[in-house]
Amino acid sequence: MSKEVFDELLGKVGPLITKVDTHLRMSIGPAERLAICLRYLATGDSYATIAFSYRFGRSTVAVIVKEVAGAIWTALVEECMPVPQVEDWRAIAAGFQERWEFPNCVGAIDGKHVVIQAPANAGSLYFNYKSTHSLVLLAVVDAEYLFRVVDVGGFGRSSDSGSLRNSAFGESLRDGSLQLPPDTVIAGSERRGPLPHVFVGDEAFPLLDNLLRPFPGRHLTRERRLFNYRLSRARLVVECAFGILSTQWRMLRRVITTSPEVTELCVKAACVLHNFLRRKTIDMPSRTPIARSTDEVTPTLCDAPRMGSNNATRQSIQQRETFCSYFNEEGAVRWQANVV
Repeated sequence: MSKEVFDELLGKVGPLITKVDTHLRMSIGPAERLAICLRYLATGDSYATIAFSYRFGRSTVAVIVKEVAGAIWTALVEECMPVPQVEDWRAIAAGFQERWEFPNCVGAIDGKHVVIQAPANAGSLYFNYKSTHSLVLLAVVDAEYLFRVVDVGGFGRSSDSGSLRNSAFGESLRDGSLQLPPDTVIAGSERRGPLPHVFVGDEAFPLLDNLLRPFPGRHLTRERRLFNYRLSRARLVVECAFGILSTQWRMLRRVITTSPEVTELCVKAACVLHNFLRRKTIDMPSRTPIARSTDEVTPTLCDAPRMGSNNATRQSIQQRETFCSYFNEEGAVRWQANVV
């Protein structure tokens, strides 16, 4: 992060983290408070190490990290991670078509386990299949490795499918309230009729009308293996985004020893900072926030009631077969026969 970018970030976050001087002592300036939080996110050092470096108390650093991480999310979320509207979904689909040759794709979805120290009296809530304790970061990523929707705070014991099912995003995906574009005919494939705009995920996710997953099993036909290759090729953007995120903000590569509430604030701050820096790299303007009612889906997804089973409908299965036929015929690329 250059000095110019730091100053720009300070201009957005500064008013939210500025404290008032008193007769007893001078307050810590917003620039230093922001630097302390960024140091923690970028290195994952302990509060004691950062306190020694800045000559502050450990408890002071703990309060600063919590307050500034929340302020970063509040200041940047409307600009860098706004709720996608119909035109935004269309732009994302155009990006996937151009870069990854996957039509009608509006995002790649996956979950990441953020390793934490086991909270007191938490039992097995945060214990995951990797035999560590974690919070789940569920994210939807576009073709430019930008996070479009994030849900942080799921228990580590939950699978990716369970995290999706228990999130407001998953509920909106099932009831059709995400404001996705209407079904569209793929250019050059008019005979197949309109196809829905879909998210792509791995085998951990269910097959839904607007969510594609690979064909399961080992002994698959060549056509289905080609479909799995094309889907996985588009889905890898979310894996790459997680890699970029954890490389820039190395807090995510360590065991985080803060409380789950503070960890959630820090992970959300890292995600929105990722978008803030990534947009400058790809020279992509931030969208102006638009007015919306308070009952719409927001990037900070809240808990939702438990949904039904993950059994796919006949329509979902038929749509996957249609995409499979498309990728093996008019949608084929020249190198896929050499890969599978």
